[in-house]
Amino acid sequence: MKLKAYEHKTQYYETDQMGIIHHSNYIRWFEEARTDLMRQMGIGYEEMEEHGIISPVLSLTCEYKSMTRFGDTVLIIPMLKFYNGIKMTIEYSVTDKETGELRCVGETKHCFLGRDGKPVSLKKSYLEMDRMFQGAIPQKNEE
Repeated sequence: MKLKAYEHKTQYYETDQMGIIHHSNYIRWFEEARTDLMRQMGIGYEEMEEHGIISPVLSLTCEYKSMTRFGDTVLIIPMLKFYNGIKMTIEYSVTDKETGELRCVGETKHCFLGRDGKPVSLKKSYLEMDRMFQGAIPQKNEE
């Protein structure tokens, strides 16, 4: 499945006192890119929630490589690294659109829960959603 990078034009309010993008914004950009990735896969968060499925963040890592400044445009490339029907891991790469310089890399881990807070297996209960996730994995793997 060919997926497009998510593009973000940095805003002044995202900067800190030093004139660079505050580190917390990269986490927001991960979420924006993840939401866009899901839409591109054909299963947006809205649709999942209509089916009573939520996907909370279990853990998050972020490693900053170089500074991003106000006015820069970055490309956020999310990639589904792991998926087993109950959990998923998404990797992120943030690069400067003009120079291609790597700004940041990160990863988020998620699970799938019903509204009752109990784990849900998409493989067992939501076969169509499972197929969409399977189609977005570069290769099968175990975690």
